[in-house]
Amino acid sequence: MHIGVIGATGTIGSRVVSEALDRGHHVRAFSRDATRARRDERRDNVTWASVDALDPKSIAGALPGLDVLISGFQPGNAAKDFTDTVRRSIADPTVYATAARALLKALESHPRTRLIVIGGAGSLEIEPGVVRADSDELLHTTLDQLGLPREYAAAVRGHRDALDVLRASNRLWTYFSPAEEIAPGERTGRFRVGGDQPVLDAEGRSRISVEDAAVALIDEAELPRFVQRRFTVGY
Repeated sequence: MHIGVIGATGTIGSRVVSEALDRGHHVRAFSRDATRARRDERRDNVTWASVDALDPKSIAGALPGLDVLISGFQPGNAAKDFTDTVRRSIADPTVYATAARALLKALESHPRTRLIVIGGAGSLEIEPGVVRADSDELLHTTLDQLGLPREYAAAVRGHRDALDVLRASNRLWTYFSPAEEIAPGERTGRFRVGGDQPVLDAEGRSRISVEDAAVALIDEAELPRFVQRRFTVGY
């Protein structure tokens, strides 16, 4: 397959690139400035290009020849400066919905290209009809546990709003909510897949490694199960 990855130098995006290449796919890796990545890249079957994930024309120009576009867009590069990404997300939480609209607009000229958006976990239903993103109390408790500022609640809601944008579209979109706890770790290839509710382990935790999240994303790219739907994963 020919797979595009927006945010290819990011924490999740870089693992998605590696997972796709390891499975023999061709990858078109996108970042805000691909010059350095292009210079440092030594792997076969990957090409680098710059793209503005908030500009439909820029995205549309990158779509020809792609079977799937996976967007790991963030306002900043959390892999290099997590604090800066958090700050940018709080400053403009509407950016996630803006990116979703730009992606959908770009797909108008390429309606057969599938889109997978890597989003947030805050819009998952922790109980039937109960969503953390809808409750300050629930959000603040979770953010305190994760060591994030409570102001980041606006960014969590921004991710939820992006999902709502996708849900109003008839494009071939898929939204991926990672587990509530996600961090670099081991690629096990062993996890469970869910829909709109978090997948909990025996201790009641929603967790996944970044590496296994990448496995799940390429699994979905290869064998679509959640077209016009959201999915999540966990141990």
